[in-house]
Amino acid sequence: DAGITIDQWVILQVLDRQEGLSQLEIARATFKDPPTVTRIIDLLCQKGLTRRITDPDDRRRFKIQLTEEGREKIEAILPIIQAARRQAWHGLVDEEIGQLTGILNTVFENLNPGS
Repeated sequence: DAGITIDQWVILQVLDRQEGLSQLEIARATFKDPPTVTRIIDLLCQKGLTRRITDPDDRRRFKIQLTEEGREKIEAILPIIQAARRQAWHGLVDEEIGQLTGILNTVFENLNPGS
C-alpha cells in the first residue's frame, strides 16, 4: 500500500513535472473541479507531501510545491506504477500500444472538448 490515492498520485505527478502551479492550474491540468483539487491538496499537505507557498505576484493566491518527502514518495511509487503498466501491456506489440494510445486519446478529447 503506497498510502495515497490515484487522485493524489495524479496531482503529485503534475507537480513533479511543473512545480509551483496554482490550485486552479492544477485543476485545469488534471481536469478536476477546483474544490476537489483543494481537498486533495489539503490531504497532501497534511501528509507532508506538498506545501502551499504564497504567490509573490498575488498574495491572495498560493503556489503548490512538492516537499522532499513528496519527491521521495514519487520515487518510491514510480517503480510500482511502471510494473503495473508492464503487466497491463504484456503481450502487446508497439503498434498495438500506439493504436490503443491513439484511441484513448480520441476518447479523452471527445469527453474534454477544447482542452
